[in-house]
Amino acid sequence: MAKLRGAKASKAARAEAKAARKAAAKERRGQLWHAFTVQRQEDKRLVPYMIAAFVLIAGVSLAAGVSAGGFTAIMMIPLGVVLGVLVAFIIFGRRAQRSVYRKAEGQAGAAAWALDNLRGKWRVTPGVAATGHFDAVHRVIGRPGVILVAEGSPARLKPLLAQEKKRTARLVGEVPIYDVIIGNGDGELPLAKLERHLNRLPANITAKQMDSLESRLSALGSRAGTAATPKGPLPGTAKMRGVQRTVRRR
Repeated sequence: MAKLRGAKASKAARAEAKAARKAAAKERRGQLWHAFTVQRQEDKRLVPYMIAAFVLIAGVSLAAGVSAGGFTAIMMIPLGVVLGVLVAFIIFGRRAQRSVYRKAEGQAGAAAWALDNLRGKWRVTPGVAATGHFDAVHRVIGRPGVILVAEGSPARLKPLLAQEKKRTARLVGEVPIYDVIIGNGDGELPLAKLERHLNRLPANITAKQMDSLESRLSALGSRAGTAATPKGPLPGTAKMRGVQRTVRRR
């Protein structure tokens, strides 16, 4: 009897896990369809670009298969369709992401939101220093070392960034410290280029050193001002976060 009850429980657990996976997949499909619908309404070139990419790749594959003949021709047709769909999907993801960054740019909390969506093993601590005007400095730990990302008014950020850099330097020793101000002015970095900028920095420390560094810097705490740093730039942006991660997984 005990074995029978155990088998039933195991079967029920498997069924529950399967139902959960189906529900999650359905939710992801819903998010993608919603994102596609919104992006199609805002971006009139999206659908023509996706169709053009699909037709071009499928056509090239078909032509290559016909030219080769035999079994290759049979294989190239489904391969071309799959590649065409994949490229069309990538175009949608890139244009949707670009649209989200364009909407978020210049709004308080945009840099913190962008850092929260970074791909890779980055350790992000938002709002390690801030003012009552929503100027903020966020700390990122990665293979390059420590990166301080500031957003807000450049005039107020420069002394705030200098103070935070001085505080950080006391604990990190010879680990490199980089700093960047998000914006579109001279010497500033556009929000859409933040992730690319971080990924292009040289690797100076190991993953083990990152753990040690994170432990030491956690003792610094926060120097937030009278106003809390916003968690995101747009009400609709939070909804797009799951969509972007789904696009990356595909």
